[in-house]
Amino acid sequence: MKFKFLLFFLLFFALLFTTLHAQNSRPDLNRVRTYDVQHYIIRVSFDRNAKRIFGDTTVQLKPLAANFKQVELDSEDMVYDSVKLETTGADLKYQIVGKKIRITLDRAYAPTDLIAIRFKYTSRPRRGIYFVPAERSRNEITRAAQIWTQGEPEYAHHWFPSYDFPDDKATTEQFITVEKDETAIGNGELLETIENSDGTQTFHYRMPVRHSVYLVSFVVGKYVKIKDKYKNIPLGIYLYSSKENFAETAFGRTKDMFRIFEDLTKIDYPFNKYDQTIVANYDEFAAMENITATTLSDKEVFFAEFDFGKKQVEDIVAHELAHSWFGNLVTCRNWAELWLNEGFATFMEAAYREKMYGREEYIEKIRNDVEIHFAEGKPKRLRHG
Repeated sequence: MKFKFLLFFLLFFALLFTTLHAQNSRPDLNRVRTYDVQHYIIRVSFDRNAKRIFGDTTVQLKPLAANFKQVELDSEDMVYDSVKLETTGADLKYQIVGKKIRITLDRAYAPTDLIAIRFKYTSRPRRGIYFVPAERSRNEITRAAQIWTQGEPEYAHHWFPSYDFPDDKATTEQFITVEKDETAIGNGELLETIENSDGTQTFHYRMPVRHSVYLVSFVVGKYVKIKDKYKNIPLGIYLYSSKENFAETAFGRTKDMFRIFEDLTKIDYPFNKYDQTIVANYDEFAAMENITATTLSDKEVFFAEFDFGKKQVEDIVAHELAHSWFGNLVTCRNWAELWLNEGFATFMEAAYREKMYGREEYIEKIRNDVEIHFAEGKPKRLRHG
């Protein structure tokens, strides 16, 4: 047994060295950055029938070199109404070049300057935002309509102009305007809920820890929120009405996972809250570790109702929480390194099982993952992020 584990680790580190060497010799896997985004302020509202969003985004950035005159951001599916220098309101010239928007600044800037550019636009995103219709049975609504985002790998730029690659991190702020009977779940702390004169309401979130753009998210729908707390960290579970029992059935071990992961990593949970929200029609993704606000497929979560599905759902919940450390706090530089995010999070599923249920559970989990890997004859495609 000891020999097998030694062989496993030798093979692992050989693969790790080979992969990192290959990546370092492939500069095309990385992007050349000319600026560092500091903060995004993202304002969105919706035309549900047309599946259109109305966007108003401010991008604050600093140049990485002197004589900085031009900004290029990732952008698809957007029609711009205006592009302005926010500090003065002056219009800026811009071009749409393929999947980019290229902005010419009013003058040359230096690395000490903070440049704020405000974009107003409309979009009918082909990816990144999804409008899910209500579910009906005998003309009664059994599950309300939803709007949710999916940013990984590079879908955020379909709904707000951004540097859509993992090697740049910025803080974010969101103003999400929805119907008066809906909830919007975003990243970070909910600062306020604004009642608007037209009967809508706006949820204002702020995420004060820098993070990659692919982790920006929101979910809009009608939810019941189950509140809890781990130490001083607020925990929220957002479920459909009549499905509140899944707070315990599917998510009841969340605080144990926090405790175990903090103990194993020796790093306290690094963010200001943790929400878990179920959504419909999320089969392609299954789950995603959006920073402080994990999104999960309702179908996957509902498997926890059955004995055969309990371990599967517990693994998914553990996996996504583990990404708070491996992926969200420490992030891959490029997408060729994504296997490190996923590999560590998958390993933490097994590490959680061992601490919670004993060594045999750990060995069983590792063995099952290895068998699936070799049975497929190729790296396992993880169903959850």
